[in-house]
Amino acid sequence: MHLTTEEESILNGEQGETKQQLMEILTGIGKVFGAEEMVPVRSAQVSGASYKTIGEWGLKWLASLDAHATVPAVLNPVGMDRIRWEEMGIDPAFAKKQLEVISAYDRLGIRLECTCTPYYLNITEYGDHLAWSESSAVSYANSVIGARTNREGGPSALAAAIIGKTPKYGLHLVENRKPGVHIRVEGEPKGADAAWYGALGYLAGKISGNRIPVFSGIRPGRDQLKNLGAAMAATGAVALYHVKEITPEARIFSYSTEGLEDVTIYADEVASLFTGEQADAVAIGCPHCSPDELMAISDLLEGCRVTMPVYIFASRDVIDREAGYVRKIESSGARVYADTCMVVSPALERYDRIMVNSGKALAYVPTMCGAGAVIGSTKECIKMATAPRP
Repeated sequence: MHLTTEEESILNGEQGETKQQLMEILTGIGKVFGAEEMVPVRSAQVSGASYKTIGEWGLKWLASLDAHATVPAVLNPVGMDRIRWEEMGIDPAFAKKQLEVISAYDRLGIRLECTCTPYYLNITEYGDHLAWSESSAVSYANSVIGARTNREGGPSALAAAIIGKTPKYGLHLVENRKPGVHIRVEGEPKGADAAWYGALGYLAGKISGNRIPVFSGIRPGRDQLKNLGAAMAATGAVALYHVKEITPEARIFSYSTEGLEDVTIYADEVASLFTGEQADAVAIGCPHCSPDELMAISDLLEGCRVTMPVYIFASRDVIDREAGYVRKIESSGARVYADTCMVVSPALERYDRIMVNSGKALAYVPTMCGAGAVIGSTKECIKMATAPRP
């Protein structure tokens, strides 16, 4: 692996022990995957943020580091809303540790936005090299924007944030972005919402495994693409997908499906995931809600009051920008939380079954929250959890 003079000096410890340790992580990964060189990154997104997932050893490692990010970097969701954690019912002992984790990242220069949707915050453009770690964000960046990022681990994303570079292998190389399986969708319903696309992704991820799928027969918008990719990253290892005539790399690949496995998913198969089972809580925002999604939820809650806990998750930046919609949502009794989500927060471990509008959450809630999960459209989620306001 070729290193520049500056990179060699970091690896030799001439710029401090922390940078040396982080460069060792990056070069080690590069050698394993056959990278010939490092590539500068425009931004980083760092996972390993919830104390629920990294624990005491992860916190101790973070506290031992002494360096500062050199490129714009944001943090993945943590285990609680940093401001409203008591309202969420978070145990004070957990909150104390979580705040220590947040403080450690803050000291390292990581922006405490705590979101899985960094593309709503930073300007990310076609062809940008990134070092993002959250699976749904990686999928969106690669597929919807046409940026270039592998799915980094938490330590390697942090290393890239501080060093400003990542090994150039995998999806940083155009030749590795070609489709490997063709998924033909038959019978996409008119007006299919993000939940339907999440359910489609739930099935498609299992089919794709770690191959790059190319879809035909669908016409998704941005929120639908977000849910499609997030679900495939959860049930498979899909970090990039293509949709004929929709995603930007249609300009590069001819999308010839000759020689590819050809699989058909029928609308009835997707519909079978919507079982209509009852739940004792509703959680929306996995990935975090967009401004359009908050507006739609606000409209659905007009004239309603909630009859069970309703959790809605979005980045703090989006919540602040859409304060009017958030006030309308919370006037119903639903709650909009920042910094966290249903998967990484212990707050939702108290429920037996949770209704979600996300294929990603459908995959992760049973293992991460110990609860049953049922998927419904956003409209179905709100209908189950509300009654008309008297």
